[in-house]
Amino acid sequence: MRALPVGDGALLVEVGSGEEAQALHAELLRRRTEGSLAVREIVPAARTVLLDGLTDPARLAAELTAADVPPARSPARAVVELPVRYDGPDLADVAAHWGVAPHEVARVHAATEFTVAFCGFAPGFGYLTGLPERYDVPRRATPRTTVPAGAVALAGSYTGVYPRSSPGGWQLIGTTEAVLWDHARVPAALLSPGTRVRFVPVGPPGVVEA
Repeated sequence: MRALPVGDGALLVEVGSGEEAQALHAELLRRRTEGSLAVREIVPAARTVLLDGLTDPARLAAELTAADVPPARSPARAVVELPVRYDGPDLADVAAHWGVAPHEVARVHAATEFTVAFCGFAPGFGYLTGLPERYDVPRRATPRTTVPAGAVALAGSYTGVYPRSSPGGWQLIGTTEAVLWDHARVPAALLSPGTRVRFVPVGPPGVVEA
């Protein structure tokens, strides 16, 4: 673990893996809730956690780098279920990469409980972990100029859902009508770090259902 100062009141803590970042994020949230950590923002990423609004960053940096962080526990909050049609244009390519039939991609994906590791790229876009490493897939060699809102996609070890139309290079395996970002909703983002997520297959005959 390495803690780097950012300005006068923030730290960027680097760790060795996504699992360590999730564990550190959970531990820092726990400390803030119990009152032993005064911090304004705790922002996880793939292998870092940013803490902003600290009064004594140097002291906390020394404490964190000397401490053992306990593994993250499954959050107690309810699972968010997202209805999905496994009808994406890259479903066959993902199936070929996995060495399975397209319906097996849908079965495996829908049978997995995901956790939002962190958010980024666009408001409401969560990077979901949960699939075993053997199901990692590369990004597309040529990104699309437009990916529709609600596209369910894979890249590397992550699953994501595009909250709005945008360019993108992830492999599209399905679509959902769930609203990931709504500025009139509180909170605006449906998914936040630590949220548990399941994809529930829906659709007409021929689409894989749970």
